[in-house]
Amino acid sequence: MPTHQPSAALSWRDGGVPVSERFDDPYFSITDGLAETRHVFVQGNDLPNRFHDGFHVAELGFGTGLNLLTTVLAWQDAGAPGRLHFTSFEAYPMRAPDMDRALAAFPQAHAIAAPLLDMRARGDTQLHTDTLSLRLVLGDARATLPAWDGQADAWFLDGFSPAKNPQLWGQALMGDVARHTAPGGTFATYTAAGHVRRALDGAGFDVTRAPGFGRKRHMSIGRLR
Repeated sequence: MPTHQPSAALSWRDGGVPVSERFDDPYFSITDGLAETRHVFVQGNDLPNRFHDGFHVAELGFGTGLNLLTTVLAWQDAGAPGRLHFTSFEAYPMRAPDMDRALAAFPQAHAIAAPLLDMRARGDTQLHTDTLSLRLVLGDARATLPAWDGQADAWFLDGFSPAKNPQLWGQALMGDVARHTAPGGTFATYTAAGHVRRALDGAGFDVTRAPGFGRKRHMSIGRLR
C-alpha cells in the first residue's frame, strides 16, 4: 500500500547534484558520488568480502538510492549467492523523478535503477527480486528504528551533516543502531566528528578513524564489540 510522507525539498547544484533545502546539504559528493559510496560505505564495511546469502545492510538516510544501487552492483560483481537484504530509514523521501534525475549522473547505477524508480513512483516501500529484498522505512528514525525487528550485518550511516542534522547522530540513536547490529557487525560513515565517534563508542562499537574520500581527510568505521 502506498505510504505518504513529506517529500524532500530540493534545489540543484552544478547541473546534477541535488541539495536538501531543509538541511542545506548535498546528497552526494560533487566530485563523484558513486566513487564516494564505494569508498565510504562498501569498502568501509569490508564489502564485498563479507557478503553471504541473507547479508543485511541497514542505512540511515536513503536519499537518492545511490548507496543501495552501488551495493547491488558490488553484490553482482562479486557473484554473491542468494539474496541481499537492505533496510533504509528515511524521513523525507525523494520523489521518483528527482531520484531519476540525480541517478542519471551515474550510468552504472542508473542502468539498474528502473525497479527502484517504479517502486517509488507507485509510493511503495518494498521491493523484492531474486537477489534483493529492500524495505524503505519512512519517518523519523528516532521513532522507527527502535521499533524495527531486524539486525544489520553492516550499517551505512549517511544522514546529512551532523552540524546540520544533529538529531540523526545523537547518543540515543547510535545506541539503537548498536542494538540492531548483528554480532560482529560493522558501520561506516563519512563523518569523523568527535561527538559522533564518541556516541558510537559509547553505544558499543570499536571506532576507527580512516582515510576519507576526496577532500575529506577522515571518515569513521567500526565493529560491534
